[in-house]
Amino acid sequence: MRVEFYKHSLSNEDINNAIKVLRSVFLTTGPVCAEFEKKFSDFTRVGYAIGLNSCTAAIHLALETLGVGPGSEVITTPMTFIATATSILQSGARPVFVDIEMETGLMDANQVEASVTSRTKAILPVHLYGTMTDMRALRSVADRHNLFLIEDAAHCIEGERDEIHPGQVSDAVCYSFYATKNLTCGEGGALATNSRELAEKVRIQRQHGMSKEASDRHHGPYQHWDMLELGWKYNLDDIHAALLLDQLDRLPDQWEKRHRIYKKYRELLEGVEDIGIPEIRGKCAHHLFTILVPSRVRDRLLRCLGTQGIGVAVNYRAIHTLTWFRKHLDYGPDDFPNAKAFGERTISLPFYPDLGDEAIETVVDSLRACLSKVSS
Repeated sequence: MRVEFYKHSLSNEDINNAIKVLRSVFLTTGPVCAEFEKKFSDFTRVGYAIGLNSCTAAIHLALETLGVGPGSEVITTPMTFIATATSILQSGARPVFVDIEMETGLMDANQVEASVTSRTKAILPVHLYGTMTDMRALRSVADRHNLFLIEDAAHCIEGERDEIHPGQVSDAVCYSFYATKNLTCGEGGALATNSRELAEKVRIQRQHGMSKEASDRHHGPYQHWDMLELGWKYNLDDIHAALLLDQLDRLPDQWEKRHRIYKKYRELLEGVEDIGIPEIRGKCAHHLFTILVPSRVRDRLLRCLGTQGIGVAVNYRAIHTLTWFRKHLDYGPDDFPNAKAFGERTISLPFYPDLGDEAIETVVDSLRACLSKVSS
């Protein structure tokens, strides 16, 4: 029995929504994107949402519009996807890593203040696997040092911790609608903020810095547009937005399904030697189910599971150990020992709302068998 790493949950309604756009006049950023932005803003309880083509674009625009640029430093975590750090680099700033909590894999909020310098302009936490970082602690550090606080919530649309949800205490929160995310359109993202000024700047920046988007120019007599700033091509089009509209209504039910699958995995893995599961703090969005295995067998275990037809991934190897970052940022592999050790142990197992009990049992049985094989 093959168990795919991920299967999307797009419905016929979602597909029909996209077909309606394809049969309409307007394909690029227009009325459907605007409808999604309003609906997403309401769902996330954040004042303004701007549809973009990726979470990478959202992080980059958040930094740019807040004035983070050359000569600046941004404190973040090495336990994340590379885009968190490369977005900082694209803004002209330097990512400054702090180590993680071994229990959760999250950036250790207690270590952040020691990394603040006169060049620090922002803190960029990542809500790994769907569990939020300690935002109360980070907000306090940011306030003491007059820093911006930007959240990478690519994994964490439904998360909550200490009665705080993403975007509530930060300057901006960045989301991903990539193919494997809880809310997906294949490729896409959004920035949400309670700042009207920041939202207006991002809207201009996502479309080359133009004063009017195509939808503004579509109705009525022709209006000239101006270029107000140097911007980027980062907009979310109506075709992709259409796939997201009705999914938002199903997110609570989909979360319940993933939560049940999480508990089923926990139950079946209880007592399995050499398997660790990152701790959850607060309400987890359950984006990934990642386990920790002994580093000495991790890669052999990945290969063994693959031969058994089990889809797996690594989320993630610590960024500072990757070739480009070692060469260009002068980080040594042991500079952040917790992140390095954590990244050498991670394996993400199949995890999506329609994953049935038989498939979960197959995954766990294969994991047990492979563990026994590679440990012998």
